[in-house]
Amino acid sequence: MTYETTRRTVLLATGATGAAALVAACGGGGDDSGSAPTQSPTGDGATSGPAGRVLANIDEIPVGGGKIFMDEKVVVTQPEQGRLKAFSAICTHMHCLVGSVSDGTINCPCHGSKFKIADGAVAHGPATRPLPAEQITVEGNSIRLT
Repeated sequence: MTYETTRRTVLLATGATGAAALVAACGGGGDDSGSAPTQSPTGDGATSGPAGRVLANIDEIPVGGGKIFMDEKVVVTQPEQGRLKAFSAICTHMHCLVGSVSDGTINCPCHGSKFKIADGAVAHGPATRPLPAEQITVEGNSIRLT
């Protein structure tokens, strides 16, 4: 028995493949609540397990500001002296990389979303969800992504 490929068969197969890819892309599976712990020099939010590679030294992160690590897609902030936080550098609005940290916010250049450096919460839309927290550890003067 032979089967003839019809235009309808090709369109249905293409549509099903596209729908599966869309569902997989939107499925995430991760927690984007921004509640993952970070570690500060004072020991708040201690993490376990081996530390990752060094991102920076503490003195590279300005108090009241932060630094974006584009390769790792992470932003590290220091809202108060000695209190370090880390967040995803991917904007929750349209997934652009954030572009700067200034005036107490992490700023996305694509559509103007701003996030608070202390907790990643939305300070100005169009984003409606906070930046997810990332885990860091501090060993001496070194900040490591874990």
